[in-house]
Amino acid sequence: MNYWDYIQVESLLSLQQGLHDDGTEPENDEVLFITVHQIYELWFKLVLRELSTARALFRRNPVPDQALADATRSLRRCVRIFEVAAHHWSVVETLTTRDYLAFRDKLVGASGFQSAQVRELEILLGLDDRQRLSCMGEGSYKEALRGDVGDQSPALARVQRRLAEGASYRSALYHWLARTPVDGSSDPAHVDAYLDKFVEAHRKQKKLLLERSRQFTSTPEEVAVLEQRYARDIDQAAAFLRAEDIEDEGERRHRKHVRAALVFIESHRELPRLAWPREVLDTTLNLEQAFIIWRQRHARMVERMIGRRTGTGGSGGVDYLDQTALKYRVFEDLWSVRTILLRRELVPELENAADYRFRVED
Repeated sequence: MNYWDYIQVESLLSLQQGLHDDGTEPENDEVLFITVHQIYELWFKLVLRELSTARALFRRNPVPDQALADATRSLRRCVRIFEVAAHHWSVVETLTTRDYLAFRDKLVGASGFQSAQVRELEILLGLDDRQRLSCMGEGSYKEALRGDVGDQSPALARVQRRLAEGASYRSALYHWLARTPVDGSSDPAHVDAYLDKFVEAHRKQKKLLLERSRQFTSTPEEVAVLEQRYARDIDQAAAFLRAEDIEDEGERRHRKHVRAALVFIESHRELPRLAWPREVLDTTLNLEQAFIIWRQRHARMVERMIGRRTGTGGSGGVDYLDQTALKYRVFEDLWSVRTILLRRELVPELENAADYRFRVED
């Protein structure tokens, strides 16, 4: 065995020829453009593999404690890949607008929206189809992946296979959270009692804040405004924890436990047996953040290159990219819980803290 055969160097280096009817070789600028996008597809392949591994671990019931470290390792690798990938756009930015326009017309009909692996990432993470934005007026994102005459294509087949795999990473993670004992129990009444104590701690916090704020307010009207704001904050925290935004009763019960588990793990992360669960949640959030930043960096690269003109595939160009970075959120609860976490001394004491300390045999 040698390096060039193992890496398949010759095959790899032959893939940057582009599509040319006149038989000419592409210029350096076009080869750069092709190469960077091929590198992205390779990065996406690695992320899909690692994310699939993490999902498989959380599909187990119960999830072994040692599996949490393995899942975190996979997620951390995904985060680092997106961090590196975001910097690759700076290589594309070595093209001037005129450089890119020299070959851009060859791409008409093609679009980054047609990257099946990006769609796979969204599916595997758990993006809700109801959140999807129309890119080119299509009824479904799958329509943009069809072949020239509206038939099957490798891209569409890839997405269909991914959909056939079933539950997403988000679904597997949330079901694990919904099975997580909160202060020693998964009984709904016990979980409700924990949430009630957490809301009451919020009331105590807001009372302290209001008392302190009175020192810096000059009129009764200002005090009244603060009272209203703090009361609203408490109501919003209680509504979030009780999943009042979820209409379906079964889903509401499920998400209430998910949110209770999130608050519990984040608020008591110093307990040894909650350390790895908290790492999983934090790394999951890091992953979504890195993906969002990659999208944002992509949008800025495109705006710098071509301004706000229509995309080669007929999309809204930068406007579409900006909207996906803003609206494509998968782990809303992990973001939202940050709004209601309390400082350590205000967190309600646990009744069963010993359940989450190290187990030492006598």
